[in-house]
Amino acid sequence: MTKRKNKKRGGKLKNLSKSILTILRKNSSQNFNYKQVAAKLDVDDANSRNQIIKALSELAGKKQISEVDRGKFQINGNTDYFEGKLDMTTRKDGYVIVEELEDDVYIPHKSLHKALDGDLVKIYIYKRRRKGKSEGEVVEIIKRSKTEFVGKLQVHENFGFVQMQSPKMYTDIFIPKEEIGDINDGMVVLVKLKDWPEKADSPIGNIIEVLGVAGEHETEMQSILAENGLPREFPKEVEDFANQLDTSIQEKEIKKRRDMRDTLTFTIDPKDAKDFDDALSFKTLENGNYEVGIHIADVSHYVQPGSILDDEAYERATSIYLVDRVVPMLPEVLSNNACSLRPNEEKYTFSAVFEIDKNAKVKDQWFGRTVTYSDARFAYEEAQFMIENNSGDIPADISIQDKKYTTKPEIVDAVVSLNKLAKIMRKQRMKNGAISFDKVEVKFNLDENNDPIGVYFKTAKEANKLIEEFMLLANRKVSEFIGKQTPKKTFVYRCHDEPNDDKLAALEKLVGKFGHTLNLKDKNSISNSLNGLLKDVQGKKEQNLVDTLTIRTMSKAYYSTQNIGHYGLAFDYYSHFTSPIRRYPDVMVHRLLQRYLDEKPSANVEDYEEKSAHCSDMENFSVSAERDSIKYMQVKFMQDHENEQFLGVISGVTEWGIYVEIEQNKCEGMVRLKDIEGDHFDFDQENYAIEGRKTGKVYQLGDEVYVTVKNADLVKRQLDFNLVGSKKEVEQ
Repeated sequence: MTKRKNKKRGGKLKNLSKSILTILRKNSSQNFNYKQVAAKLDVDDANSRNQIIKALSELAGKKQISEVDRGKFQINGNTDYFEGKLDMTTRKDGYVIVEELEDDVYIPHKSLHKALDGDLVKIYIYKRRRKGKSEGEVVEIIKRSKTEFVGKLQVHENFGFVQMQSPKMYTDIFIPKEEIGDINDGMVVLVKLKDWPEKADSPIGNIIEVLGVAGEHETEMQSILAENGLPREFPKEVEDFANQLDTSIQEKEIKKRRDMRDTLTFTIDPKDAKDFDDALSFKTLENGNYEVGIHIADVSHYVQPGSILDDEAYERATSIYLVDRVVPMLPEVLSNNACSLRPNEEKYTFSAVFEIDKNAKVKDQWFGRTVTYSDARFAYEEAQFMIENNSGDIPADISIQDKKYTTKPEIVDAVVSLNKLAKIMRKQRMKNGAISFDKVEVKFNLDENNDPIGVYFKTAKEANKLIEEFMLLANRKVSEFIGKQTPKKTFVYRCHDEPNDDKLAALEKLVGKFGHTLNLKDKNSISNSLNGLLKDVQGKKEQNLVDTLTIRTMSKAYYSTQNIGHYGLAFDYYSHFTSPIRRYPDVMVHRLLQRYLDEKPSANVEDYEEKSAHCSDMENFSVSAERDSIKYMQVKFMQDHENEQFLGVISGVTEWGIYVEIEQNKCEGMVRLKDIEGDHFDFDQENYAIEGRKTGKVYQLGDEVYVTVKNADLVKRQLDFNLVGSKKEVEQ
C-alpha cells in the first residue's frame, strides 16, 4: 500500500503579491510558473496554488510582471533596481549607498535578506519619497564584504554560537559540535562564514583561530585587527625574502643617481618614531634663493613588481597604527633599517628638489633618484625649540639624546629659514581656500603592560606644520608634473571631492546651537567660513565636537587615476609621494614617476585604478582599527575611575540616549534615557535635545553636564554613563 503524500494546507497566504515579486526579483533572469512559485513558498495544496495563479494574473495586469510564455512569468525590468554598498546601523537596519542616487536607500531589517554590513548588493526600491529616504529591499548579494568575523564562543551541549563583537553584525554564527573541539566557552575566536541556508535564522561557520580570553589586552588588540580583516604578522617566506635583500650602498648604483651626500640634510619626526621615510636638505644659492630637497626613502628600489615582497605590501597597502603598536606594511629590515633615513647613514632616496625664493615661490624643480646622507635627526620638540629660540642649545628635558647638547648653527639657520617659507606657503594655501584641520589627537601614556595610565593631547606646532608644508609641496608638484603632461598619462592621484550641500546645511544648524554661524553662499565663502569656525572654537568646550562634526561634513579622500583635485587642500593636482614605507600608493607613484622620467609609454589605467580602489579600501579598514584601539584604551582607562564625577559636553542626542564627551580626556560614552532618574525624557529631534515630561528639564547638544561611569565594557568597547546633572545644577 502506497503512502499518501503529505500536503501542506493553509488558509489565505499572507503578503502573497509581495512574496511573488521578491522571488521574481531575486531571480530576475528566470521565468516561473505557478508550480515553481509554490515550491519556493513551500506550499503544495490546491487552495494555495489557486491563490498563486490569481496573484500572478493580477500582477501581470498591473504590468509589474510579464507573461513571457504561456503560464510563465518574469519580473518587469525597470529603473527601480540599483547596486550599492550596504551600511548597517546598530539598530539592525541599514542604508544602501548608491552612486547614481543623491540619497541613501533605507533597508528595514526584514528586507535585508541575509545581506551584511559592507556587502555589495542589488536592491529594489519599492517606496520613493520626495523628502526623507527611499525604502527598498535587497534582492541579491553580489559580493560579500567579508566572510571572517570575530566574536565570543558560547558552547551548548550539541552546538555552539559565536556572539558577534561588531554592533553592526546583527546575527550570531552557528557552530556545529564537531567544529568546537576542545575550545572553551567564552573564548574570543575568528570564525569563517561557510553557508547560510534559505530557512536558517543564523549562518553556519567554522572556527579558524582562537584569539584568546575576552577582555585581555592582547586578545582585544588581535581582535581589532582580525575584525577589520587586517594582517597581524608577516609570512615566513616574505620575512626571509626581505632579509636576503642586498641593502648595502653600491658605487655602481650611486653612479645612476644624483649624489647629494654633501648637502646639509636632516630629519624631523615624532620622538618615538622608528621609520624615517622623509628628510629635508637645505642650501643657500649664490643668487640668494634656497635649494630645498624633499628626500623620500627609495622603497621601489628594493620592492620590485612581481616579487612576494611586493605582493605582500600591496595586499596590506598601508601600515596600521594602533595605540600600543604599529603593524608595518614592510618587514622591519626595510621599514626600520634599509629604507629608514637614519642619521649618519647613506641611503638611496627618491627626491623632489626645488629652487625657492624668499617669498616661497618655486623658481625651478627637479625630480629623480638620489643618494643622500642624513647629518642629524630631530624630534618635533627640538625643532620647535630652535624655531622659538633661534638657538641650537637643546635642553635635556626635550632632547632625544637624554642630555643637553648643541646642534650646528647651519642646521638652526636651515630650520628657521624653512619655517619662514612654510608659513608663507601655508598662508597662501589658506587664501586659496584650503581648510585648516588642526584636530586635537588623543594620546595615551602606557605602562610596561600597555595599560593606559594617563591621557594627553597632541597638537600641531610650527615644527609639525613646517614638515607638513614641504611634504604637501612635493606631493603637489610631483602630481602637477605628471598631470599636466600631454598626451595624458596614467597616474595615481589623492582625490577629495567638495562637501555635500545637505551635510553643510546640517553642520550649519548644529553649530548654530553653540552660537556659531556659517556662510554657505559659494565655494570661497564656505572654506573661509569653515576656517573661521575652526579657529573660533579653539580652546572652547565644544572644540573637539565641532572639529569632528566638520570633518564628517567633508567627503572621504580616496585614490584614483581619475583626477578631480583635492578640495580640503585647495589643490588642482595632488598625489601621495612622501611615505612609501607605510603607504603602497606612494610606491606606485614612485614607479610611475620614474617610468615617465625614463620616457616610457603610459601605464595601463585599468590596472592602476583597481590597485587604487584596493588601497582606498585598506586605508578605511586601517582607520577603523585605529579608532577601535583608541576607543578600547579609553574604556580601559575609565574602568579605573568608576567613582569619579566628570564634566563633559553633550556631543550627540538620539531617541535612545545622549552621548557625553568628557572634557579632560575626550572619552565619549552614552547616558541612556531609561537610566535617567526622576523623570521620563522625550527626544526632541529638531532641537537636538531631550526634555523631561514632569520637570520640563532640557538637555541639548553642547550643554555641559556631570556624569559618572556606569559600565565600561572592554569587549564591546563601550562606555555607559550615569547623568548627575547639568553643570549649573551640580555647581550651585
